[in-house]
Amino acid sequence: MTYTNGPAILYPMFALAALTALVQVLIPVMRVSAGVRGELRTEDFRFGESSGVPDRVRIPNRNYMNLLEFPVLCYVACLLAYVATAVTPLMIGLAWVFVGLRVLHSAIHLTYNHVPHRAFVFGFSNFVLVVLWVHIALRIVAASS
Repeated sequence: MTYTNGPAILYPMFALAALTALVQVLIPVMRVSAGVRGELRTEDFRFGESSGVPDRVRIPNRNYMNLLEFPVLCYVACLLAYVATAVTPLMIGLAWVFVGLRVLHSAIHLTYNHVPHRAFVFGFSNFVLVVLWVHIALRIVAASS
């Protein structure tokens, strides 16, 4: 198996950060456009998003929160792999698969939002991230033995 100490494991992190930034930009765009159309008021955000905020305006914020929850473990895993062990092609592949699945999850969530499709992609992405963590842990244990 080929191992590398190069930055390839960091590139999925950059892509995930870019996705998160894109979704974050979508939040004020949706809110301002809904405000201009008179569909909400600034008071609707006094304590977060009230029930007066239309669902299509709330979804980008919820997607953004999704990108700041479990995906944080992807950043940590990639950094851990980079500093603690020789990075394997499998680690790089798993990180990219995770990012790709999170892109797909966001695309589903922000467009047609079919819950079974979104839930499957969400769950599968989380499984991939767990596999990445297990692989990294095994590499670290093997290196310290």
